[in-house]
Amino acid sequence: MRIISGTARGTNLYTLEGKETRPTLDRVKESLFNIIQNKIQDSIFLDLFSGSGAIGLEAASRGAKKCILCDRSKDAIRIIKKNTEKTHLECKVKIFNKDFSSLLKNDIEKIDIVYIDPPYKSDYIFESLKIITENNILKEDGLIILETDEKDRILNQIDKLKIEVIDQRKYGRAHLIFLKELRWIGKGLNHGNIYIIRNFRGNIRK
Repeated sequence: MRIISGTARGTNLYTLEGKETRPTLDRVKESLFNIIQNKIQDSIFLDLFSGSGAIGLEAASRGAKKCILCDRSKDAIRIIKKNTEKTHLECKVKIFNKDFSSLLKNDIEKIDIVYIDPPYKSDYIFESLKIITENNILKEDGLIILETDEKDRILNQIDKLKIEVIDQRKYGRAHLIFLKELRWIGKGLNHGNIYIIRNFRGNIRK
């Protein structure tokens, strides 16, 4: 596992041993960052279930202004710190050893890009998205990215949240799901709520 591009390009990263984590494959990571490359520069990037920190550090290497890496595992935090030092990205990285809900409810700022790749067979995606949408954490044109191998279950879970799926990609068993938050702007003529969403290019869709 390595940093693919940017200031730390080619740096091999330490990995986290055990069954609780599964690092994102380099081919998936490369495809992900090719898709979002125009949104990375000077962004505030949140890697919510960081594991080894590979995704957040890739964002930092590619020009993100600030990367927030969160994991409740002390072993994960130890590896994240080693990888942050190895890539010389300490000035861009803020590390939190705590539960995702505690971070989102108490210690977070406005975010441009949120990457959510929790342990499989959990409900953490739904729980984290619920907190994000209820607490107005995402910036106006912010982006949420999910990685999962349970696409159908996850999409069913999040169907009632104020978010919209704008893109999906499949790489073997791994699915990347790209989301935008729906923004309430008032009541329509039929007294129903009106929401807007911005696509990747910033155009407004109703």
